[in-house]
Amino acid sequence: MYLSKTEAAVLTSTLPRTLPRATPPAPKVKRRLWPLLGPAFVAAVAYVDPGNFATNFSGGASFGYTLLWVIVAANLMAMLIQTLTAKLGLATGRDLATCCRERFPRPVTWGLWAQAEAVAIATDLAEIVGGAVALNLLFGVPLWMGGIITAIVAFVLLAAQSRGFRPFERVITGLLLVIGGGFVYTLIGAGVDPGGVASGMVPSFAGTDSLLLATGILGATVMPHVIYVHSALTPGRYGDTVTAGRSHSGRRGLLRAQRIDVFIAMGLAGLVNAAMLVIAAQLFTSGDGIESLESVHAGLGDQLGSGAALAFAIALLAAGFASSSVGTHAGQVVMAGFLRRHIPVLVRRLITLAPALLVLGLGGDPTTALVWSQVVLCFGIPFALVPLLWLTSRKDLMGGWVNRRVTTLTGSVVAALIIALNGYLLVSTFLG
Repeated sequence: MYLSKTEAAVLTSTLPRTLPRATPPAPKVKRRLWPLLGPAFVAAVAYVDPGNFATNFSGGASFGYTLLWVIVAANLMAMLIQTLTAKLGLATGRDLATCCRERFPRPVTWGLWAQAEAVAIATDLAEIVGGAVALNLLFGVPLWMGGIITAIVAFVLLAAQSRGFRPFERVITGLLLVIGGGFVYTLIGAGVDPGGVASGMVPSFAGTDSLLLATGILGATVMPHVIYVHSALTPGRYGDTVTAGRSHSGRRGLLRAQRIDVFIAMGLAGLVNAAMLVIAAQLFTSGDGIESLESVHAGLGDQLGSGAALAFAIALLAAGFASSSVGTHAGQVVMAGFLRRHIPVLVRRLITLAPALLVLGLGGDPTTALVWSQVVLCFGIPFALVPLLWLTSRKDLMGGWVNRRVTTLTGSVVAALIIALNGYLLVSTFLG
């Protein structure tokens, strides 16, 4: 059947101008979720830095499973805190230090900056010393030279950020997996006592010495400098969060991705920390001469063989390299946020490197320096946590992202517990 030109024209005029577009299939959850993961893994490296090695092995060797509950509690606190700081970045598009500068009086801002810099120095001390000890164990490199090598490698790793956030995140995540793999290998050889784990989950202390180590564990787990850096990793990381966050469903999707990121990353860091203490509790009783990272390395070799000692040294080296680069990045975030000042990364690296090299050059005990650096970090937690809670509870700043009351209440309880623990430690230490 053929149509004339007139009939064809009439028929064509009655058809719709454009065909309706087919509804595109909903993207798979995996494709929407996995590209959003990463910032928490960068933050998680700081939770398994060399300071954790010192405090966790000291705690396990001296008090068995007694302080295991401290690691679990500290890790749960870390999950809450990192969720809040990431949410602040999502909601405001600015990091915590910048928000403090915009909202607080100038004297308060300067005070917060000064303590944040002190925390950064303590952080670098732990990471540089840890990397130096690892290089000494693996290759016999002198400690002072190992400190310089660790600083240089951290600087090189940080340069990966010039190619975007993905290369840096992949390198740091890879080093985190190296750390985890080393302790999984060692834990299999050491074994686990279920009864000891159960008893270690009951909150208790064993004197002032255990309280000091508990404070160090808390400072090594809830790292104040990472509270600043994580909030700087999320703005722009999830695309146009301002547009996506205008609707309840958009906010819920972004928060879900961010919480999963924190849960996986912090969960992995928590398991590594727990594994350290369990290994020490299983292998070393009543201290058993475990007074330094070198003695831990030797003890693992004696009881489990050279493979366990090698795994420990490699994990320590990976921790020193990765956490040092994250610590340097945190220092940049702190200065830029509080003061709106930038200094070259190399200059900052040299400034924060000096105390660590001084400790190593004067022959100070690296493990003692590591433990006390974590105590300093613990005292810095409230100065980051209290402003974070106050800012994320303000609706005029957060809008629809504002904390629920139960979240603010829980965070306040956490802050109060940390401040009370610090106060008790001060009284016990200086008044006998």
